[in-house]
Amino acid sequence: MVIPPPVRTPRITNFLKPYVLKMHFTNNFVNAQVIHSPTATVACSASSQEKALRSSMENTRDVAAAAKIGKLLGERLLYKKIPAVSVSLKREQKYHGKVKAVIDSLREAGVKLL
Repeated sequence: MVIPPPVRTPRITNFLKPYVLKMHFTNNFVNAQVIHSPTATVACSASSQEKALRSSMENTRDVAAAAKIGKLLGERLLYKKIPAVSVSLKREQKYHGKVKAVIDSLREAGVKLL
C-alpha cells in the first residue's frame, strides 16, 4: 500500500523550491535524483548502478563517474523540460570532489541552479 504525501497548504508550497537535487554517495556507487517537492515524487534520477552506464565507466565511484552522472542527469532534466534545480546538500557534504563534479556537470549540461 502506498501512502500519499501529506497535502500542504498553498501558503507553504509557494515558498518551496519546486525541484530539489539530492545526491547520495556510497563506497561503490554515485546516485543523484531530482525531487519535485510539492508532490514528494522523484522527477528524474541517474545512478552509476545502471547497466547501460557500467560498461562505459572505468570506475563507478570516483569523481569522473560523478561528472558523468551529473551530465546524464542534466540531459534527462532538459528532456523532461525542467530548466532549473535547487541544490540540497547534507550537513557533511561540502562543495568539493564528487559533489562539485555533479553540480558543475549539471551546469555544463544547461540546467540552471537556484
